[in-house]
Amino acid sequence: MAIRIKSKWFKRDDSRPSEELLKENGQALAFISWRLALDKAINLHGEDFVYENDQQRVYVIGEYLSMMVSVADRHVYDRLSDEDRAIFISCFAQNLAIHMQDNCVDLFGEGDFKINFINMLNERSEGYSHHDFSKESGPAYNFMHYFGTQVQQVMSDNIHENKWVIDQAMEIDGPEVVEKFIDALDNLFD
Repeated sequence: MAIRIKSKWFKRDDSRPSEELLKENGQALAFISWRLALDKAINLHGEDFVYENDQQRVYVIGEYLSMMVSVADRHVYDRLSDEDRAIFISCFAQNLAIHMQDNCVDLFGEGDFKINFINMLNERSEGYSHHDFSKESGPAYNFMHYFGTQVQQVMSDNIHENKWVIDQAMEIDGPEVVEKFIDALDNLFD
């Protein structure tokens, strides 16, 4: 399914402080990322991979989101100062956690889902830090393999249909998400 992503706004007010713009961009990117991750979680089901329950689907969405946080951090590394990058990535992650909280409450009832999501982001960030990413070519094979492995662990290859989910995640859906995500990220900062 094609997903339309709006990442350009007209009449930007560049007189606002840069911290405010960074936070606004982080919030907008979180919304875009949630839509991209949800689209790919739905796509996995459309490709005949099997979710055992809604929790598994939410975990897959979380894996996509954590991958996008790492891509964003690496992609803006040369573009922003360390202080601005920290503000932007923190705001981006916090807004993703809000999306996760709201959606999990809708699905599972009351609970504090943000803390588990933030812990997962921190854990995955550590994992992605050991894999290659370049501004010119994006995530390397080992970066995408790490992502695919995380999705496969969530999907459980105990179900026959899920044995090849790693290939779908790292070779088809993941690169498509990265491409759309980087385009949106670049548009937000241009």
